[in-house]
Amino acid sequence: MSFWGYPRPGGSVGTRNYVAIVPTVVCATATARQVSDNVKGSVPFLHQQGCALTPSDLEMANRTLTNLALNPNIAAVVLISLGCDPIDIDGIAEKIAAAGKPVEKFVIQDVGGTIATTEQATRVARQMVSDASRISREQFDESKLMFGAECGGSDTTSGLGANPAIGAAFDILVKKGGRAVFSETTEFIGAEHLLARRAVTPEVGEQITNLVRRYEERFLEKGVDMRGTNPTKGNIQGGLTTIEEKSLGAISKGGTEPIQEIYEYGERPTKGGLTIVDGPGFDAPSLTAMAAAGATVMFFSTGRGTPLGSPFVPVIKVTANGVSYEKMKDNIDFYVNLADKEHIGDIGADLYAEAIEVASGRQTKAEILGQDRDNGLFLVGPLA
Repeated sequence: MSFWGYPRPGGSVGTRNYVAIVPTVVCATATARQVSDNVKGSVPFLHQQGCALTPSDLEMANRTLTNLALNPNIAAVVLISLGCDPIDIDGIAEKIAAAGKPVEKFVIQDVGGTIATTEQATRVARQMVSDASRISREQFDESKLMFGAECGGSDTTSGLGANPAIGAAFDILVKKGGRAVFSETTEFIGAEHLLARRAVTPEVGEQITNLVRRYEERFLEKGVDMRGTNPTKGNIQGGLTTIEEKSLGAISKGGTEPIQEIYEYGERPTKGGLTIVDGPGFDAPSLTAMAAAGATVMFFSTGRGTPLGSPFVPVIKVTANGVSYEKMKDNIDFYVNLADKEHIGDIGADLYAEAIEVASGRQTKAEILGQDRDNGLFLVGPLA
């Protein structure tokens, strides 16, 4: 099975062909939105960060914005900053250009305000979209794909059906030579030892347990016990009772293949196969982490339902809750009907086929409804 994607410099392949409008700071977000509104075929990354950052958060924000812009689904990039924000717009632009991707940057304070910036950036974005439209889809092997997986609004059906189906789709891609990534460190708590057993080396296994320990300690220093905040109110209403129960369900979306590598938020994996990125348990910044990692198609399991997508990567919504599916058919793409197939692997194969269609251009419901514009950056704060 192959898919139809967009060739990129360096050999990567995109499933979409966007021009990205990326503000470096919240003060430039409205301008980025205006530019994107003017140019069909461009997509903004709208976030509320970028100012008054600690050194560690500044480093994380710089690498995340850089690697987000390098996602294969992006053909070209327009960067917009205010001018007094600490984000290194020049460094980000240089790294994007070094990767062979067209990039232009605009500094609102230097250009002379938002009207002038919007006008100039609109003209550049229009030309970038015109140039990108000349790139045609070509047929590629599935090994060029990278899946990401998220879960949110979890209930009892998430761990029983939706997440295992995603895990089965992950296994298929990894066995075919492709790559897959999952995250949500807080939702490893109580099940981290099971992930560690799947690590390719003892050292990687130790990284997994240390990752969870670091996350917990970070919050304990603030007097917050993560084991007391999960499951959330919505999870409890959905039938989950303990953090271990939630975590056992959450990690099943990572499939069964060996875990090759652990890396920090905003970084890109250096190895193939299945990897983990350290990310938060809340959905928008977690999706950003996987997009920055290079995911070109993402799954999002939900028991209770959610409309959230991601700006540059198609997100396939998956549920095993029949009630939620009927209520939110406008938002959910794939129903895991556990009574329909004898084995979860068969459902995973169907989900994998759905992902291939999406990779080849079929739009997800989040894309069609425009639920894929607002997202976020994760910040750790002074404890880092």
